[in-house]
Amino acid sequence: MVAQSKGGARTSVLDHRFGAGPALTVGVEEEYMLLDPSTLELVSGVEPLLEEAAQSEFSDRLKPELIQCVLESGTIPCETIGDVSTDLRRVRGWIAERAVAHGMRLGAAGTHPFSLFERQKITARDRYRALVEMLQYIARRELVFGMHVHVAVPSPEACLAVMEGVLIELPVLLALSTNSPFWRGEATGLQSTRAQIFASFPRSGLPPRFESYQDYADAVGFMEATGAIADYTHLWWDVRPHPRFGTLEIRVMDVQTRVEDTVALAAYVQCLVKHLVDQLESGRPVLSYHRMLLSENKWLAARYGLEAPLMDLAAGRRVKLPARTLARRRLRELKPIARELGCQDALARIEWILDNGTGADRQLQVWNANRDLVEVADEIAKAAAAV
Repeated sequence: MVAQSKGGARTSVLDHRFGAGPALTVGVEEEYMLLDPSTLELVSGVEPLLEEAAQSEFSDRLKPELIQCVLESGTIPCETIGDVSTDLRRVRGWIAERAVAHGMRLGAAGTHPFSLFERQKITARDRYRALVEMLQYIARRELVFGMHVHVAVPSPEACLAVMEGVLIELPVLLALSTNSPFWRGEATGLQSTRAQIFASFPRSGLPPRFESYQDYADAVGFMEATGAIADYTHLWWDVRPHPRFGTLEIRVMDVQTRVEDTVALAAYVQCLVKHLVDQLESGRPVLSYHRMLLSENKWLAARYGLEAPLMDLAAGRRVKLPARTLARRRLRELKPIARELGCQDALARIEWILDNGTGADRQLQVWNANRDLVEVADEIAKAAAAV
C-alpha cells in the first residue's frame, strides 16, 4: 500500500492481480478439526502435521489457524470444478491418513458438537498472539470452522460490482451450507451456530458499499496507515476482494463434512460469479440491496437453514419464501451456465441437498436417535474422511 497526494487529496494504491490470469478459476479453502480418536474431543495436534506437510507436495497448501486443533487447507487455483474435486479429495485424503498416523482423526463441521474453547491452545505464531491480544475473549472463543471459495474476476472494478451482486445470495449460500447446530454440548436451535459466533468479530458480516475500487483501496489504506488493521486480510467480511489472488472470496459458508457438498457449493459460487460477470459485460447494472434487509435474511438462514422464511428481495415483492424455494429458482438460472462451465454434475448435488437436507440436518438426525453427541462427532469424522 503506497500513499500519495493527487490534487490535494490523499489516495492509496492497492496492488492487485485482477485480470492477471484466466477469469473464473476457482480455489477452495477449508478449516478442519483434529480429533482424539477415542474421545472425539478436539486435540491440539496441528504442529506435527504441519512439520510433515512441509516436506510434502502440500507444503504451501496446509496452514495453521488461530487454535491448534484447526488445520486450514487450500486447493491450487483450478480451471474447472472437476479439478477442484480432484484436488480437494487428494488433500483431504492426505490429511486424514497422516492424522491417523499421528494418533488423531480428521473432522469437518462448522462447530464441534461438545468441545470447549477454554481447553484449546492458541497457535504459537506472532500473528495469532497479536490477534488474541487485540480481541481477547472474542478471539479465544472463535472455535469455528468455515469454507471459503475464491473465484478469479477480470478487473478490480468487476470485483467490486460482482461483490455487490453476490450479497443477495449470501443468505441462500449460508442456508445451503449450514453445518453447526451444536455448541458446547448443546443443541442451539440454530442451523449455523458458527455464523453467530463469528459475528462477534470486528469487521465481519456484510461489507460496506464502495463507489469504486479506488474507494475500497482508500479505505483500506487509511486503516493500514492508522494501524487499525495490519492489511486487508483483517477485513473478515462474508465476501471480500482478495487483491493478491485477483479473486472475489465468498466466506459465509460453514465447512462441509462431505467433500461432494463442498464441490457442489464451489460450483454454485462459480456459476453465480459468471452469471454476474456476464451481466456486467452485457451492460446491465448489478442491483444493490439495503444492508438491513440482507442482514435480516442472513440471520433467518442461520436460524432455520433451508426452511428459513427469506424476504424475496430479487423479485422486489413484499413476501417471504423458504430459502429452499429461492435456491431452486436460482438453480434454474444457473444450470445453463453450469453446462457451459462443465460443472452440471457437481451443481446437481445442490438439488440433492435441497431434497435431503444439509449437514446440520444430518447431525440433528444422528443426535435425535440417541441424544448422544459422541455419535454425532463420530459420524462427522467418518464422513469427513470418506474421500
